[in-house]
Amino acid sequence: MRHQKHTVKLGRNGSHRNAMLANLVCSLIKHRRVTTTLAKAKAARPVAEKMVTLGKKGSIHHRRLAAARLHQEDAVRILFNEIAPEHQDRTGGYTRIIKLGTRRGDAAQTAILEWVEAGEGASSEAPEPAVTDSKGEETPASEPVTEEASVETSAEAQTEAAGSTEDEREKKEEG
Repeated sequence: MRHQKHTVKLGRNGSHRNAMLANLVCSLIKHRRVTTTLAKAKAARPVAEKMVTLGKKGSIHHRRLAAARLHQEDAVRILFNEIAPEHQDRTGGYTRIIKLGTRRGDAAQTAILEWVEAGEGASSEAPEPAVTDSKGEETPASEPVTEEASVETSAEAQTEAAGSTEDEREKKEEG
């Protein structure tokens, strides 16, 4: 029985699995988004999040720990200089998994593993700004614009279009 065995084997031995997850996380660091199978994405997510946590600490000791796990110095540099500062104010949940569907050849479930952008968390919680209509009344941005305002804008557009054609005619007559 496999009670309390949480390691996902992925059909590989330990060294092969660790090398594959390290390469997957390095690709995620370099390209910001990776398309892979759902099982590999779920296995790589904790590794990527632990690397960001090391990057946020930022000392030489943590840089060496990340380099020992990832085996690519350029990925460690990008992690510590770009990705970790973007997620400095987050306490976790640095990645997201978006399910894509099944792959054609073997019907494996595919997914996108990507970074959650640093600015998204704050902007999604903020309320939508109010929009003023033609009468000066505030309406939420999610509500549609009233017909009166749309009629006024279309009439203005028609007069502008007519004005531009008259200007073009005058230029042709002069030239």
